[in-house]
Amino acid sequence: MSTTLQPVPTQESRIPRRDTAAWKAIVLKYQQPSLGRAIWQLVDTLVPYAALWYLMYLSLSYSYWLTFALAALAGLFLIRIFIIFHDCGHGSFFKSRLANDIVGFITGVLTLTPYYHWRWEHSIHHATAGALDRRGTGDVWTMTVEEYLKASRWKRFAYRLARNPFVLFGIAPLYLFVISQRFPSSTASPRERASVHWMNLAVLSVAVLLSWAFGIIPYLLIHMTIEMVGGGIGIWMFYVQHQFEDVYWERDENWDYTAAALQGSSFYKLPKVLQWFSGNIGFHHIHHLSPRIPNYNLERCHKADPMFHEVKPITLFSSLKSLSLRLWDEKLGRLVGYRHMRKVRKERAAASGHAPRS
Repeated sequence: MSTTLQPVPTQESRIPRRDTAAWKAIVLKYQQPSLGRAIWQLVDTLVPYAALWYLMYLSLSYSYWLTFALAALAGLFLIRIFIIFHDCGHGSFFKSRLANDIVGFITGVLTLTPYYHWRWEHSIHHATAGALDRRGTGDVWTMTVEEYLKASRWKRFAYRLARNPFVLFGIAPLYLFVISQRFPSSTASPRERASVHWMNLAVLSVAVLLSWAFGIIPYLLIHMTIEMVGGGIGIWMFYVQHQFEDVYWERDENWDYTAAALQGSSFYKLPKVLQWFSGNIGFHHIHHLSPRIPNYNLERCHKADPMFHEVKPITLFSSLKSLSLRLWDEKLGRLVGYRHMRKVRKERAAASGHAPRS
């Protein structure tokens, strides 16, 4: 008896059709920024972060274990800082565009991220999320089963390396934030390219100032440890939000914005303390439906209408399954692991009478 997996219902059939005007009316009132909420979020995030940074400096004289423990906590605050940066990039944190740009630049210095350049690339991510024909900007490298089977041995090795958890959540965050973002994209406009250079100058100035105040070794040890922790958690959050079994991917002719938001972005239901540190970004389906909603309004919007509750939540425990999902199977309409890919390869080899490639 054949053990070949059978196709599941199409992505479109798993998503109830919605009147675009209806959901736009729902999210509209949650798109309004609150000056009080925004200012308080800056205070309850930046003040503890600065205090933790200084405590880490003091702890170096006592115990590196204490330093690393404080770094883990500071890394969580760095995630919250990045969410503020992220909201400013969407123009949602404040009503004022100037205020968003100023706070976005400052938080960009703390997260080593060029504000305008990142905003441009992130807008591409929102416009192409779930679109198989437009992969490659602001997303995690994802190949289909067919693409992987047809790829060269070197490309398959590179893909496996890039998707390895140690690389993806350990090495990649440091490379992305410390090295990669120091260089503009070749397709960036003059303003985006200039933003990278201005950010590099600002980051260098802060690094020189803090190295002068605390010493270059303490500065590098403290800041790089925080960046490694915060970056690793941040990449994991982004990964889980778009890399789960029933995620939405479609070719352009079938791609739908609402479906891509509600089915292609997860509802990552975290414990309250982690939800706070991650700035409610676990309500990612709401964020992709309306990027103009500030993070402090996402949960309230989610609770506002039953249509949002139809998105099945991913819990902290169940999200670990995503680590085994590597490739998109277009026939099944879901992410699968390498084991399934090898099964497909063996079945095809048996049918053709040839031995499968290693």
